[in-house]
Amino acid sequence: MTVITGDRVRLRPIVATDRARLREILATPEVARWWGDPDTEAEGLYTVEDGFTCYAIELDGVVVGLIQSCEELDPQYRHAGIDISVHPDFHGRGVGTDALRALARHLLEAGGHHRLTIDPAASNETAIRVYTKVGFRPVGLLRDYERAPDGTWHDGLLMDLLKGELT
Repeated sequence: MTVITGDRVRLRPIVATDRARLREILATPEVARWWGDPDTEAEGLYTVEDGFTCYAIELDGVVVGLIQSCEELDPQYRHAGIDISVHPDFHGRGVGTDALRALARHLLEAGGHHRLTIDPAASNETAIRVYTKVGFRPVGLLRDYERAPDGTWHDGLLMDLLKGELT
C-alpha cells in the first residue's frame, strides 16, 4: 500500500501494532461521541475489503489519528468516500485539514476518482468547518442517518468535492 505525505503529516497503512493507539484515539469522548464503540470501530479498521483502505495519520512520527477511504470500484460510479478521526490533543492544529487534503489529492490524482464524499453528523460543526476548508460542499441532509452511541438517531450531512475543487 502507498504512503501519502501532506505538508506536515504522513499517512501510512495501519498495522497490527497500531491497534492500541487507534483504540485509544477512538475511545476519547470527543471522538467516541461521533464514532461509537471504540472496540467495535477499532477492529473494523482491520477488515480487508476491496476498495477500503485505512491509514494511520502520523505527525512527527507519532500516530495522532486515522483516515480511511472507501472506493466505489464500478467504473460507471467511480468515486470515493473519506472518514477521519484525530486525537483531541491535536485538534485545532491543521492536522485533519492536512490529512484530508493529502488523501483527497491521492484519490483524485492517483486513484482516478472524479468525486469524493464525506458524511459527518449534521451537528458536528467542527468537522464540517474543516471539510469545507478543504473544498467539500454540502449536498443534502440525510435524515435519521446514523445511530448515536446512546441509541438515538441523528442526521448526517452529505458533502462532496469534485475534481478541481480541492483547496
